Parts: sequence; structure tokens; C-alpha cells
Amino acid sequence: MHVTALVTSMALVDPETFDDKDVAIIYIAGRLAEGERVEQVLSDNAIDYTVDIEAFQKHVLGILPIEYEGVGFYVLAGQAEFCRVSCATRA
Repeated sequence: MHVTALVTSMALVDPETFDDKDVAIIYIAGRLAEGERVEQVLSDNAIDYTVDIEAFQKHVLGILPIEYEGVGFYVLAGQAEFCRVSCATRA
């Protein structure tokens, strides 16, 4: 008998999926490569997520703040800590 494992892959979902649910931002990707790594981590762990444009700052020479826009990744609040740790170690 041959048994095949069923793997459910979660993915980017419409923001309305999280309506009336407690969500948390877990990462702001400032570069495409960062965003792709975060997407891979979330997909590998079967986490539903949504994205939105978010502002963030970097400091030039440690003193001059420059504002940029990046992609903010949001997950259900109960999964946020796990996702932050996973992204920090792999993204």
C-alpha cells in the first residue's frame, strides 16, 4: 500500500480574511529579497498572512533619519511570536 502525505500550504490571503480578528505585524521588508524570504518562511510553516505597505526609517550615518516604504507582513496575533522568531532566524 502506498501512502501519500497531504500537506496544506498556506499563503497570502485577502486582508478581509482577517476582518474581526486580532492580527499583528511581524516583519517589514525593505527589499524584495527580504520579502521573498519571509514569504518562504511563512509558507514553509503553513501560516496564512496578508501584506500592506508600511513606512519605516533607516538612519544615514546613524543620525539622519530617512523614511522608506516596505512591505509589512501580518499574521493572526496568536501566531505572531512564532513567526517573528522563525523570520529572524531564517529571513
